[in-house]
Amino acid sequence: MRNALLVYPEFPPTYWSFKYALPFEGTRSAFPPLGLLTIAPLLPKSWNKRLVDMNMRKLRDRDLEWADVVFLSAMLVQQESFHEVVQRCKEKKIPTVAGGPYVTTGFDHIHDVDYLVLGEAEVTLPPFLQDLERGQARRLYQSEDKPELEQTPIPDFDLLEMKRYSTMGLQYSRGCPFNCEFCDIIEMFGRRPRTKSNAQMLQELDELYRRGWRKSIFIVDDNFIGNKKRVKQLLPDVAEWMKERGHPFRLFTEASVNLADDDELLHLMAQAGFNKVFLGVETPVEESLKEAQKLQNTRRSLMDGIKKIQSYGMQVMAGFIVGFDHDPEDIFDRMIRFIQESCIPMSMVSLLSALPDTQLYRRLKKEGRLLEASTGNNTDCTLTFLPKMNSERLVEGYKEILKTIYHPAEYYERVLGFLERYRPHLPSGGLHPTDLRPLIRSVFKQGILGSHRTEYWKFLAKAYRHHREVFAEAFTLAIMGYHFQKVTQLYCRQ
Repeated sequence: MRNALLVYPEFPPTYWSFKYALPFEGTRSAFPPLGLLTIAPLLPKSWNKRLVDMNMRKLRDRDLEWADVVFLSAMLVQQESFHEVVQRCKEKKIPTVAGGPYVTTGFDHIHDVDYLVLGEAEVTLPPFLQDLERGQARRLYQSEDKPELEQTPIPDFDLLEMKRYSTMGLQYSRGCPFNCEFCDIIEMFGRRPRTKSNAQMLQELDELYRRGWRKSIFIVDDNFIGNKKRVKQLLPDVAEWMKERGHPFRLFTEASVNLADDDELLHLMAQAGFNKVFLGVETPVEESLKEAQKLQNTRRSLMDGIKKIQSYGMQVMAGFIVGFDHDPEDIFDRMIRFIQESCIPMSMVSLLSALPDTQLYRRLKKEGRLLEASTGNNTDCTLTFLPKMNSERLVEGYKEILKTIYHPAEYYERVLGFLERYRPHLPSGGLHPTDLRPLIRSVFKQGILGSHRTEYWKFLAKAYRHHREVFAEAFTLAIMGYHFQKVTQLYCRQ
């Protein structure tokens, strides 16, 4: 019998961390470490297992003293915390086993981990565990195999202190059919989307429902609609499951922009309870989209597509990028104008970054344009390659985008524009008792102590007067705005 400690390293403050918004609702982390929860059932049943999510609490010496082996998973942006944990383990002579996106795409630069288990754990973890039990474990386990997801276990939610999280996560598929140059997803998971069965997904929903979860669920797929045929078979079953239980969850996910072309799919997603979707819009400049091989975004009006999705009761969140070779001199003004006109409150704008093991990384390396390794934090105003545009102008223009779109006046204007279009498929019925604590904290922190009190009260007054039926959404987005403003201040003053 072994004591296995599963450790999830800490995220730095980024737009995606929601660090400054979480205290409003009394939670500590936005999302649970789904990868570690998924590998936990693959470990021997005789082992004792504990999870430390460092975004929830610090890793204590007594946690490490309990452990016989430490398993780590991390994204690139978590690398600093990752290596700090590994060093603490080495000092205490505790063997470390690491996998996940950061390790899989950058394993040749990682020298301080005892065992590297790369790729998809369903394939590489079992042989490692067998060798470990025999005392013959190798340092490196990797495979190019892309397993079908029917063999993926239900995540071990028993390891979580669920009430401390804002959102739960589930995975339906892996892989994406598109070929974006800057994307590492297709490098890790391939271009053939593989999905779980309907029965698996309903069983995972049952698990969360049985544990009393009644908030949002993030379907973490990098492109939920990569296999449209399978998705259309899944959604009616999810809609029926949700209806039978009184719609206990709100769902959101990531998808490609071609979602806007498919009214049937939009209708099915709305019926199933999806109220948000993240899109990789990237840029309004068609030449830059072609450069990035994001051709799916050139086959339609991006603005019309966004409005179409919003009309189905789904809030569009979106990612944008500046720094492409074909970006014109006026890209910054064009980006700001597009974001404001599209009424996308949560617009994540980043500098182009060459992630390891991507087509972009290989091209820039061949051209001699790489400057330094990416940290995975594409909002910290750091350039990792030589752009065609003047570097200083690019960084300053990028900062100007952030400072403009997250200035309270522009941000609240965008939210009000979204609320004009927002027609949720399942009416919220106004404010709920669970909304009271975050609302009070928002009023205190933003409306009384905040430096933009005037804009805040004007916004809430307009939202309540004109959009009372979705007022909870309005003040939730006000809280998100506070987080975005804090992160913008953090990085733009550097």
